[in-house]
Amino acid sequence: MSDNGNQSCLTTAEDTVSFLLCVFHAWEEWAGLGQMEDYLSVLEYLLWVFTPLAIVFILPFLIVILLYLSILFLHVYKRKNQLREAYCNNLWDGARKTLATLWDGHGAIWHGYEIHGMEKIPDKGPALIVYYHGAIPIDYYYFLANVIIQKGRTCHSVADHFLFKIPGFKLLLEVFSVIHGPQEECVRALRNGHLLGISPGGVREALFSDETYLLLWGKRKGFAQVAIDSQVPVIPMFTQNVREGFRSLGTLRFFRWVYDRFRLPAAPVYGGFPVKFRTFLGDPIPYDPSITAAELAEKVRQPQFLFLSFFLSFFLSFFLSFFLSFFLSVCLSVCLSVCLSVCLSVCLSVCLSFCLSVFLY
Repeated sequence: MSDNGNQSCLTTAEDTVSFLLCVFHAWEEWAGLGQMEDYLSVLEYLLWVFTPLAIVFILPFLIVILLYLSILFLHVYKRKNQLREAYCNNLWDGARKTLATLWDGHGAIWHGYEIHGMEKIPDKGPALIVYYHGAIPIDYYYFLANVIIQKGRTCHSVADHFLFKIPGFKLLLEVFSVIHGPQEECVRALRNGHLLGISPGGVREALFSDETYLLLWGKRKGFAQVAIDSQVPVIPMFTQNVREGFRSLGTLRFFRWVYDRFRLPAAPVYGGFPVKFRTFLGDPIPYDPSITAAELAEKVRQPQFLFLSFFLSFFLSFFLSFFLSFFLSVCLSVCLSVCLSVCLSVCLSVCLSFCLSVFLY
């Protein structure tokens, strides 16, 4: 009926406007847009119903954000005298201490960050800090902040080449003494009396390691040669739960192929979960002129594996005990239910047989 009406409208249209109106109505009916008003009214009703609920759930989060900002401000204000003194001495010292205070506040608020063994970092003189590289080395940022605040020193760092190609990062890397890692430059920094942090696994470890905290050092022993040439102690460092805070999709073969082919760290990183971070500093490994770079590298790996084996054994024992207790509880409940059902069926059968025998008798 509507098609006949549209055809008659098209044939009897007197001018262009009426013809276009007929075409529009015909297209509207063909596309089913006549019911669009009903859909819009339903959406408007749902929006009217759920908007107050959304506001109710969003407002508490805004209050929480404001509270976190207030706590962060208190962290900065608590060290205002140190900041004032730093700005009087050197402009960049004040900037470093300000950012260190902000990062330290962020670590304390979001991850409850703790560092154990800070006394092993020398107040003066060089040392090489070797650490495990998480998907995002945010634990190392917190460590740098604590070194600046507690020791009043700036720890030089070795970073991958791609970091220097990111727009806007040049000033940040210069202020915090980040280098791209030739052995000669590392030795020069240590001989000048600075602290130096390096992750032998680097980007490969960040992308392709997993929750088992596998060390992807390969045959890299350049850091050990740097320590030998500089005649400095090596301090191993490991952070608990750094892989639980941030994770990477580097276990997928495609991202590994992209990195191996183009040296492009394209594996997505996700997380930011508020888990507890604890950084542990091992005992310094003193300089030994009789040791080779390969032997020193293996010696540095051992404290790392001690940290990893401790936490892995803890988690494995926890999950093993959990699943064992769950399995035993299920078996026990099944056995009890079977026993109860058998006993109940026997009792019922005895009662029924007795009643039938009495009735038939």
